[in-house]
Parts: sequence; C-alpha cells; structure tokens
Amino acid sequence: MRDACRLPSVLYVEPTNRCNSLCTECPRTFGINTESPRDLTLSEFDAIISQVPDLKRVVLHGLGEPLMNPHAPLMVARLRARNVAVTFNSNAILLNPRRGAALIEAGLPELRVSIDGATQQTYRMMRGVDKLAQVRENLAAFAALKATHRVTLPKVSLWLVATRQTIEELPALVEMAPALGAAEVYVQRLVYFGVGTAREELAIFGRARAREQEILAHSEERCRDLGIAFAASGAANPRISVAQAGGERPWQTCQRPYSLTYITANGNVLSCCFVPFTGRRYAETILGNVFEQSLAEIWHGARYQAFRARFESAEPPDWCAGCGSKWSI
Repeated sequence: MRDACRLPSVLYVEPTNRCNSLCTECPRTFGINTESPRDLTLSEFDAIISQVPDLKRVVLHGLGEPLMNPHAPLMVARLRARNVAVTFNSNAILLNPRRGAALIEAGLPELRVSIDGATQQTYRMMRGVDKLAQVRENLAAFAALKATHRVTLPKVSLWLVATRQTIEELPALVEMAPALGAAEVYVQRLVYFGVGTAREELAIFGRARAREQEILAHSEERCRDLGIAFAASGAANPRISVAQAGGERPWQTCQRPYSLTYITANGNVLSCCFVPFTGRRYAETILGNVFEQSLAEIWHGARYQAFRARFESAEPPDWCAGCGSKWSI
C-alpha cells in the first residue's frame, strides 16, 4: 500500500452546502447524499486549516455555492496569507461589485465559473434557474472592475459539463469568453448517477462521436486564435480527456486517498469530491468528523485505513469503482 503517513497537502472544504441553483447534474437537487444545510464559520475554517502545516492547495467548494457564505473572501485571504493556492467553482449569480472587490482584495488567483451552456435554454436545463443573462452581466462587470483595479487576478475560467447536449454549445461559449473576461474554457466530464441530466447515455467520456470530436477540435483552434486556454478534466487536452482510460484497474492511478481529503460544511470527512455523486450508502462514505476528532486522528484512523485497503483491492468502494473508466480520475 502507498504511503499515507503525511497529512494531506490538499483540502477540499465546503464553505456552505446551501445553493441558489438547482443543477440537474447535481445530487443536491434530488436530495441524494445531502447533509443538513449549514455554513462553515470562520473560526471552524481556521481550526481546520491550522491542523495542516504543509498545506499546499485548498479548493473552496463542494455541494453548494461558495459565495453564499459571507466569509468566503476572508477564507481566501487566510489561505493566501499562508501562500496556499486556492480556487473555487461558482455560478457567479452573486458576483456583484462588492463581492468581486472582496475577492480581488483577498488575492484569489482563479475564479472558476460553472456555466454549462451558451444559450438561455441549455443553461436553464442544466443549472435549473434562468440566470444566464445575469451571470453574463456579472462577469462583464467583474472584468471591468479588474481593469479599474489594474489587476489580472482572479483569472476567470468558464466551465462546461460536457454532455451530448451541452457539447453542441461549446463553440458559442468559446466565442462568448472574451467579452466575459475569461482567460480559459474548461471541459468537465459528467459524473452520472442516473437522475436528471446525470445519466450515462448523456456522457461522452470514452464514447465521443465524430461530431463531438470535431466540436472539440474546432473549439481548440478558436481558443488558440483568441488567446484563450483550453483545458479539461485530468489536466489534459479536451480531445484526450474524453478518450477512454485504459488499464484493468484505472481507479488505482488516482492519488487522492494519499494526498487530499474533502471536508463538508458539517465537518464530515470524505475521501474526495466525487463521493456525493456516486453510490447511495452515504453514511458508509464518511471517514470521520473534524468537529469531533483531529484531522490527523481521522487521516490515520481505522476507517481511512480500511478505505485505502479497499481502494487497493480488486473490489473498491462504489465511489472509486467508476473513476478512470466512467468519469474523471
């Protein structure tokens, strides 16, 4: 078994599990693997990150909209004061000038905007709310605010969950990006759990058709022309990212069980951010709670050790079994 003696250098922390969208690819919308609504307090956040002296990176999101926690910019500032890399995905509905200025002042390096479509119809189908026009206005205003402050950060990236339906709008999203101040377009693989738009037949990972490959190739070329980065799940070129991963046990190339952990707004510790999207036996996925034990006790504890042993076996937990063969590793 690989070494897990060091505490994780990467944390995923939910500032809140409340949300102002009803995304049809999110388990929260359907009441699957959800916890009671809660915001993480600033003191709780400080207590968590203080336990990891060698912290390198924090992703401040989970099953909620980070900007709904009023302390989100302060959490960013705390991390940047320690020179910790930090980012989060937001739907940008709440990205008004006050919050935008707070994120700039906090030193946020990157703001990832989950947008999932370039038209009102597709955006509403995926995000569950009719807010595309507002999001576009907010992003254009944020770009103007950065120009006023004479800063380039946070870098804005536009994220599209690639399905049979949304991939058709990728070229339009690329064309939209410059006006929204976006420096990158990111193609994210669909994690499916059989409800809403999170269904296997809508996924293109490992099954991209010629039409979809053509769209990816065209979008890559246009991003190059526009000077915009084009990226995808697995830190790969999007055309490579949608290709089927090989190997008998593809999930075992994952390093997450030994390098990161995910902490919910209620303090529950999960092995990674994919856990809430897979399986329905949620209680079995919880490896401890940071409000009841130290992170070190959880990381080295019996539940985590048992999870890692299953991960290394031929019969991993449900939330690991699909990684690398059905969705991102």
